[in-house]
Amino acid sequence: MNPFAKKIADSVADLGEEKLIAAIRRWLGNASPRAPFGIGDDCAVLPPSRGPQLITVDPVIYGRHFDASIPPRAVGAKLLKRNLSDLAAMGGRPTAAVLALTLDSRTDLAWLERFYRGLAACARRYRVPIVGGDIAQADGILAASLTLLGTATGPRVVTRTGARLGDSIYVTGALGRSLPSGHHFKFSPRLAEGAWLARQPAVRAMMDVSDGLAKDLHALTPRGATPALDAATLPLRRDADLRAALTDGEDYELVFALSARADDTAFIRVWSRAFPRTRLTRIGHFARAGAMPPTALNLGTFSGYEHLR
Repeated sequence: MNPFAKKIADSVADLGEEKLIAAIRRWLGNASPRAPFGIGDDCAVLPPSRGPQLITVDPVIYGRHFDASIPPRAVGAKLLKRNLSDLAAMGGRPTAAVLALTLDSRTDLAWLERFYRGLAACARRYRVPIVGGDIAQADGILAASLTLLGTATGPRVVTRTGARLGDSIYVTGALGRSLPSGHHFKFSPRLAEGAWLARQPAVRAMMDVSDGLAKDLHALTPRGATPALDAATLPLRRDADLRAALTDGEDYELVFALSARADDTAFIRVWSRAFPRTRLTRIGHFARAGAMPPTALNLGTFSGYEHLR
């Protein structure tokens, strides 16, 4: 569905800002609480958190993260889910979200309503109250940026740092062909899996795969080490090849480092009982730089998505 209307009567320009905000309140329904805990004040008021607070922000931009082939309800859900994936990567759970819209005056009202209803349905599913936001006008632009707040689900927040030489590298799910398969908007954020992993002392570092495994792994790699991946073990999405699995991005799976002292067989067995429907694969380990096993992949020949290039 094209997000830009051909007639002014079908666009946001026909409503103006105040009536549009009133419509947004209707579209969100009970996904947005009443002020001062929801839309309506200069700031939303949130209850204090007992543990560490987490915050992340991600956008969806027309022509970059979606196009007219993606249903607007799916675009709204994707906006929230890609932020939820960041929380999952640190073992967190969501508490509230605010949304900033940048709209061309030609934005189709029907498209925008479906976008918000998709966002609201996803927010109710993951129990995320939409507590505020903002609207700005810009010619030729349709974008939404969501800021998500969360808290740790346990005593520990898992970060990207902490892996050590010899640690195993694991990834959930499958990789590659996220765009042609539709996975980039159909995915489910690994919130339960991330919270479980954060409670495992042997899990030393973790992140979500959004820009391609070949690029994202650099952030997990400890100093003096390099990822030694076994090509034969990489979990491929249907019709994906090795390059797609390493570079396509928008997989929204979790990749993490497991202590070299951990019993891999026992770990996978416990995981399988906890998450029988979520695939988990050991794809390699962190080897000493300059001492790569001869059968390991040379990641230098692969690159993921690089913003601004």
